[in-house]
Amino acid sequence: MATILVVDDEMGIRELLSEILSDEGHVVELAEDAQQAREFRQRHVPDLVLLDIWMPDTDGVTLLKEWAAQGHLTMPVIMMSGHATIDTAVEATKIGALNFLEKPIALQKLLKAVEQGLARGTAAPVAPATAAAVGKTAAGGPAVVASAAALPVLGADGVHGMQAGAATQTASISFDIPLRDARDAFERAYFEYHLARENGSMTRVAEKTGLERTHLYRKLKQLGVDLGKSKGE
Repeated sequence: MATILVVDDEMGIRELLSEILSDEGHVVELAEDAQQAREFRQRHVPDLVLLDIWMPDTDGVTLLKEWAAQGHLTMPVIMMSGHATIDTAVEATKIGALNFLEKPIALQKLLKAVEQGLARGTAAPVAPATAAAVGKTAAGGPAVVASAAALPVLGADGVHGMQAGAATQTASISFDIPLRDARDAFERAYFEYHLARENGSMTRVAEKTGLERTHLYRKLKQLGVDLGKSKGE
């Protein structure tokens, strides 16, 4: 379990990343601007930082420079932005950023980048990357080992029980209710079935259902699916 600091002025991004990374077993700390990030770094050394570039008070590149100048850049930092240019990414990695993620962030790229960042550890300051490496990152991310989802699994009885429950729920959907309600009921049963079948693995359910994992999280939350129950918690 790692401590990851997410620095982003958008509440929706902070909440989404917190939910995803917490589900992966990490402790997530949130900062909505550079000042909150500074204050956290003065008290603690996170195992990894996800740092937005464009923020209202101080941009992420400037904060990165501050940490480097003060000797506080002793943890891997991954930059995030939906508007940054290649030049910005090059500058950030020259300062010491490990990676760069473009928004909207694809789930698999996020998990792979986090896995890579945590693999670097916090024993020594992060070494700046080369401009060539940055070009590869901006083009779609470096080749890294895929993250294994650290999710609890259900035993055989739990899986069969949930599958049977989902099948029963599907069969009991009334044709006398509004279409929207019927569709929600079917989708709820559909996702509960796949969660049970895949032992609660959000990664495999996303692959089976053909949804981006970010979309899957939002869909399950919207439908009121009990993720804790599905993961055997």
